[in-house]
Amino acid sequence: MNMTHSLRGRLLWFLLAAISIAAIAQATIAYRTALRDANDIFDYHMQQMAMALRSGAPLTNLQGYGIDPDAGNDDLVVQVWTPDGVQVFRTVSRAHLPQRAVLGFSNVEANGTTYRVFSVQTSAQTVQVAQDLAVRRNMAGNLALRTAGPILALVPVLMLAVWWVISGSLKPVSRVQSQLAARQADDLSPVSEGGLPDEVRPLVQELNLLFGRVKSAFDTQQHFVADAAHELRTPLAALKLQAQSLERAETPEARQLAVERLTSGIERATRLVEQLLVLARQESADASASTPVNVAELARRTIGDLAGVAAAKHIDLGLAKADDVTVAGHADALTILVRNLVDNAIKYTPDGGTVDLEVRALQNGAELVVEDSGPGIPPEERERVFDRFYRVPGSAAGGSGLGLAIIRSIAQRHRADLTLGQSERLGGLRVTVRLPSR
Repeated sequence: MNMTHSLRGRLLWFLLAAISIAAIAQATIAYRTALRDANDIFDYHMQQMAMALRSGAPLTNLQGYGIDPDAGNDDLVVQVWTPDGVQVFRTVSRAHLPQRAVLGFSNVEANGTTYRVFSVQTSAQTVQVAQDLAVRRNMAGNLALRTAGPILALVPVLMLAVWWVISGSLKPVSRVQSQLAARQADDLSPVSEGGLPDEVRPLVQELNLLFGRVKSAFDTQQHFVADAAHELRTPLAALKLQAQSLERAETPEARQLAVERLTSGIERATRLVEQLLVLARQESADASASTPVNVAELARRTIGDLAGVAAAKHIDLGLAKADDVTVAGHADALTILVRNLVDNAIKYTPDGGTVDLEVRALQNGAELVVEDSGPGIPPEERERVFDRFYRVPGSAAGGSGLGLAIIRSIAQRHRADLTLGQSERLGGLRVTVRLPSR
């Protein structure tokens, strides 16, 4: 069973079987060809002998055809009859052929074997020449053995050569297997491609690409865990201090203030954990599965969900334009993207400001634009704000620094272009997301 699934075993078995079949076929063809040639030669020989006897040549001339009338010869038998059926001549032989003649060539069963018979008749006599077909078969076998013998002798050499070539060709594959077997679980370095056959090299190349992707995922996970541990340390320490302050509070007013601070700290920690979980889900999500998503409907739903938050800060939140456009994507992920963009705009826009959302249909997708009247982001900081836990120095609004990191992760997952700029109309930040249609 193991040999059936082994590439080396299958190649050896198939090639060795092919060599054996070819050798047998060569011997068979050589035998049949030699037998056909022997039949033609002996038939011609028998025909010439019968014609010579029919012409009245002396019977002693049979020695010219390799026959001694007085010596026993079971291979070639000559009989002559008169028109009235009297046998006037017969070579000495143990063969007993029937005393009848079918003019021309015929095959006659006698004495447990088959004879090839040629008969010719004249007005004075009937001549019959017969030969045992075993003679022809023996001659054909000898000729075939001489022809195919060298090939049959080379079959073991060819089999050995095939085994050597296949074993040598598959050595690089065994080397790769040995390299992988000797690796530690955290060793994701590329496998050497040196000396690999062209048929195997693409497989190893894809394996190296897979190692690269897995290594990148491991590195990202390690950085994520390290950053998350670092960022969670501060709010947890603050919660501990606030709990201690609540425990030491002696007056109702001090206790109320400690409770408010503790509640606010819990909310910030909860928000941070939620964003960490969202970022982890987005980075590990399957990017291959997608469904049609109506971007305009998603924008309207987001405006409705955050209208209360904007109203609490007296911010004018509106949907300036909403073209009916559909893209292929992940509805939940795109909802998080739009919600985070609008939520960040509301958070960083001062009270009484403006936040506008637009959805425009493009030839090959959709464009989503969020503008606000807040302080914006300096050009030198616009690339760094996508890093996890990074906050613009001097930013008035609090936050975990994960919002734009989540947005970029979702945009990359959808192969979208994400750019930050300055809003010419409102003066604050302008975020543009161009989503491809598929």
